[in-house]
Amino acid sequence: MKEILNHLFEHKTLQKEQAKQVLLGIGRGEYNTAQIASFLTVYMMRSIRVEELEGFRDAMLELCLPVDLAAYDPMDLCGTGGDGKDTFNISTLSAFVVAGAGQRVAKHGNHGVSSMCGSSTVMEYLGYRFTNDVDELERRLETAGICFLHAPLFHPAMKNVAPIRRDLGVKTFFNVLGPMVNPAKPHKQLVGVFNLELARLYAYLYQQTDKRFMILHTLDGYDEVSLTGPFKMITNQTEQLLSPASLGLDIQTPESLSGGDTVEASARIFMSVLRNEATSAQKQAVLANSALALLAADQAKTREEAVAQAKESIESGRALQCFTQLVA
Repeated sequence: MKEILNHLFEHKTLQKEQAKQVLLGIGRGEYNTAQIASFLTVYMMRSIRVEELEGFRDAMLELCLPVDLAAYDPMDLCGTGGDGKDTFNISTLSAFVVAGAGQRVAKHGNHGVSSMCGSSTVMEYLGYRFTNDVDELERRLETAGICFLHAPLFHPAMKNVAPIRRDLGVKTFFNVLGPMVNPAKPHKQLVGVFNLELARLYAYLYQQTDKRFMILHTLDGYDEVSLTGPFKMITNQTEQLLSPASLGLDIQTPESLSGGDTVEASARIFMSVLRNEATSAQKQAVLANSALALLAADQAKTREEAVAQAKESIESGRALQCFTQLVA
């Protein structure tokens, strides 16, 4: 690791294979906490290169416990986190809305590192018990249309890194990697990223795969469609700059998307959305991301149709039913 750190401190970058080997070494416990913290710090001070990101991704997928759910053709809805906006759990809620609309979901999530309430945090608070039992996950996909993959159960090699990330308390390249290393390797994915540079990296790497993907970034800094302004959408076929009006939805204020000061407050917002009792801003933000996921999964042909499907999923109670069956 000393050679790698010196190499990086000289403002040099890693080749794909070097990046992969370093992360494999971290996963195997070959380095001490100071070395790992120093390594992570480098990437807080400069942008990650596409070769480095590819190497890190390949190492994480090699180290993870894979789970084959291909028979269910699930999709993942996942943001990188790390945007510092402290919104409520929009992408997790959207996962239930999408499941309620008939597209099965294998949601990859974790506790928040740079935010108070990550997807795993709110799910655990609301009574979900994490599992990596494949039979159980398949049962959930059959009954609830959704299963939840709590990242630490599928990436046990990263237990050396978790306390360091927690102590640092800021986003690291592991935030960037999260959506790329879903152990189910779904062929359909909606990804939110916290800046445009990362959107380009993701688009480049995803275009080398057979995924149906959509990458989202709201230009004022959100790793999802916040409806606070224009947003970038990148898919296999196109790159577009859209506005809330493009979805037939209203512009929202950042304050209206707050996740609250406690896990309890976040959970309260979460359930109010599923029960169709949320504020207009909260409901519309979830509709926007759910609709685009349905579009990405080819469950809808137009944006209008996708928004209507998402709305129906909430208002009919099907999204809530998916949640209830998952947690049962």
